[in-house]
Amino acid sequence: MQITPTLNFAGSCREAMQLYEQAFQGKITCLLTYGEANDPAYLPLLTEGQLDYIYHGELLCGDQRIIMADHVDLEFTTCTTNFLTIMFDTKEEVQQAYALMQEGSTTIYPMEATPYSSCRVAFVDRFGIRWGLMTEQTER
Repeated sequence: MQITPTLNFAGSCREAMQLYEQAFQGKITCLLTYGEANDPAYLPLLTEGQLDYIYHGELLCGDQRIIMADHVDLEFTTCTTNFLTIMFDTKEEVQQAYALMQEGSTTIYPMEATPYSSCRVAFVDRFGIRWGLMTEQTER
């Protein structure tokens, strides 16, 4: 069994995937639009502009997969109580990823050392997704 996080967006999935690919040094392995999927369950719900929304996307980060999509049948709401934590090897990697993702974000916990991490930051990005970026405790 494997747990695969799934993130939903309201029209900004492609942009988010491209940002996450860069920030997490990942690779987009699947990017299927609603128009390409041609799913009869969704076609009546779509406006012309939504045909280019992402029906199913996959981002590979190391050996971990994140599934992403634009939802057209549900109202998008931001949830800040649930989030993904990305573990990095170094403080510099945390700083680099946060620098890429920081624009338009809202910081919850500023970048700092904690009793469990040499470098940790928590924020809601410009797409409404909450992230925790951190290292293990490598300094005392």
